[in-house]
Amino acid sequence: MSKPTFKQRFRYYFENTMSQGPKGVIKWLGIASLTVVIVLGAVIYSFGIKGSPNDSEGLGFIEGAWQILMSTLDQGAMAADYGWEFRAVRFIATLASLFLLSILIGTISSGIDSKIDDLKKGKSKVLESNHTLILGWSDKIFTIINEIIEANSNQKKARIVILADRNKEELDDEIRQNVPDTKTTKIITRSGSPLSTKDIAVVNPNLARSIIILSDDDQYADTNTIKSVLAITNNQKRKNGKYHIVGEIKNDENLEAANLVANDEAVYIQSADLISRMIAQTCRQSGLSIVYNNLMQFEGDEIYFTAEPNLIGFTYKEALHKYNASSVIGIVKKDTSVLINPLMDYIIQDGDQIIAISEDDDTVILSSSLPESYFLESIQSAPQQAAQCEKTLILGWNEKGFGIIQELENYVAKGSVTQIISDDIALEKKITSLNDELQQQISFQQGNINDRQTIIDLKPESYDHIIVLSSFELDIQQSDAKTLICLLHLRSISESLGMEFSIVSEMRDQQNKELGVVAKADDFIISDDLISLMISQVSENKFLKNVYDVLFEAEGSEIYLKPSNQYVISEAKINFHTILESAAQRGETAIGYRRSSEARDLDKNFGIYINPSKKEIFSLSDDDFVIVLAED
Repeated sequence: MSKPTFKQRFRYYFENTMSQGPKGVIKWLGIASLTVVIVLGAVIYSFGIKGSPNDSEGLGFIEGAWQILMSTLDQGAMAADYGWEFRAVRFIATLASLFLLSILIGTISSGIDSKIDDLKKGKSKVLESNHTLILGWSDKIFTIINEIIEANSNQKKARIVILADRNKEELDDEIRQNVPDTKTTKIITRSGSPLSTKDIAVVNPNLARSIIILSDDDQYADTNTIKSVLAITNNQKRKNGKYHIVGEIKNDENLEAANLVANDEAVYIQSADLISRMIAQTCRQSGLSIVYNNLMQFEGDEIYFTAEPNLIGFTYKEALHKYNASSVIGIVKKDTSVLINPLMDYIIQDGDQIIAISEDDDTVILSSSLPESYFLESIQSAPQQAAQCEKTLILGWNEKGFGIIQELENYVAKGSVTQIISDDIALEKKITSLNDELQQQISFQQGNINDRQTIIDLKPESYDHIIVLSSFELDIQQSDAKTLICLLHLRSISESLGMEFSIVSEMRDQQNKELGVVAKADDFIISDDLISLMISQVSENKFLKNVYDVLFEAEGSEIYLKPSNQYVISEAKINFHTILESAAQRGETAIGYRRSSEARDLDKNFGIYINPSKKEIFSLSDDDFVIVLAED
């Protein structure tokens, strides 16, 4: 190879120094200024130019350079110059200084603007401690922020810190728009990658009390969640204690890999599996989704854990009646295993914790006196109804559909039928192939769920349950619009037949739920909201994940809404202690009731009453329900 020329070496050096930013520019300005001073000083010396009429000879090099330097620093000091030669040289120096000075001012201004932009991007290290740290950004974030704000409402200086790969100003603007009231919580944002160890270090994960990792809609969302967990837990500068990390896993196939890196420091919410289970359970029990929503929100009553030494030696059944403002639902044993609705004769041990539904953690208090009356004469024990074949209609399709069918298999009797309607003919082979392994009969029909005649031909009145699933091939608003049109057709058909349909609808935007109420669907599953609520709850208490795992499993005790006349005499005078006692006699734990007359009333929580007052006297009709934890 030929040796690079001087010009090439100079250009290479020049480009490298200029890439240093303002520092490099100022360096070259200094060199240019020095060159001007030396060259023009040499010109004065070489041509013997005099500086004043009193000079007997021309200025020396040093004096000439000094005069040129003064010209560059003070462009207005030329009035007393002598001789056109000296004036010409000084004029050239002044022009050069103006040119170089303008570049210098522009460079400094650009540097200051760049620094301000860096500050706006939020690159400085967060100095907060005991904060909730959120890594990533998705539509779920606003529900999570609002829930954490509500949970922090009794704290004076709560903090939420967010790190997302977006412009900081955009983050701040969206938060101000969607979270207008932060109450006692301050929200701090930083711009950076949730996958970068360096960027994560800026938001101080070592001093965070909990870390939430949000999944986006990217096909590699689960991989990114796992990378973020690794970036935190495998960092050389990590803290000595354990982290409390909550993440979302969308594909069950990735759960095993996620658990391998969790190292008992991360818990995961399996979003698709959770929503599938909830839809399957809710379609068979109107109002169940509202119960779950109530339990997962920090506003109102939620689940708490408390150690109660005064209950050691008492049975679980006795503990049910020991709280006036709370509803006991289970026990956390000393080994952290969770018992939801344990045997009524279970003896509470030293080290056990009570799991209770209550307004706040400080309201889980033993009552000072026994209940005044159980109204035992109002208790009745109707026989459990035998399982019967059920017909389920699924309108629309997405990947959760397979999970819904599998979950229904745990509940429906042999010979039950599930009919699926979708405009995707490619699904037929996948869906009908399930018949070889299921006791229910699955059938597929291609059709448009927004076509009224298609729905009429299906005879929806002949089905016990109707599920309307969202389309994830459309954007959120178009998908919900499609769902709402289907619901309106179902409502119109039901009104023309003079009968009610049992409908559960999946929607993607919480704001569209109010529109859906007009369509008279029994329940709405807002996937992102439910996942957000659960993530928020588990971020505050990681043991809640164990409770939810039990509640959503087909085995063990789950939440059921059962006819009230199986527990108490219709229209008889009762209080909630009466319902507690009746349910306990059947090995069940009552946590509330539902009034069917209020099932369409949004202001009255659709008739759902969780953890009601145990002293209030009321009555229930044949159409009402008791909400219990039971095995079937």
